[in-house]
Amino acid sequence: MSRTKTAETIENVEFPSFDASKATDQIRAFAEKGVEQSKEAYAKLKTGAEETQKALESTYETAKTVSNDLSLKTISALRANAEAGFSHLEALIGAKSLSEVVELQTAFLRKRVESTVEQAKDFQAVASKAAEDVSKPIKTAFEKAMKEIKVA
Repeated sequence: MSRTKTAETIENVEFPSFDASKATDQIRAFAEKGVEQSKEAYAKLKTGAEETQKALESTYETAKTVSNDLSLKTISALRANAEAGFSHLEALIGAKSLSEVVELQTAFLRKRVESTVEQAKDFQAVASKAAEDVSKPIKTAFEKAMKEIKVA
């Protein structure tokens, strides 16, 4: 009797049938989704690369401009220092006494110290502005990238 019940139980159990068309549709949908995600990832990568290139180009141009500004500032300072030195030398040559030489030398050194301090302040201002200007495009691109990462 046990064989009959087992046979009846097996006959009552239904096994799921395999429908190849449904499987093909699911595989196709999965593949299409993968392709779409790949296209989106590529588009984001491409956009990021283009933005990075623009930031680097902007940084390069800014660095070039700032470098020119610093060079001109340096040349101007060197010219002013050379002119002051030659003027001082002319004044020393025209001095009639030792006390006049000491007075001219003291005044010259005081002016040179004041001029050096002023030139250092100018260089510091130009260098600070240069550093800010050069780093600005990269900083902006980095902040934008971080915002996009937080959104994703």
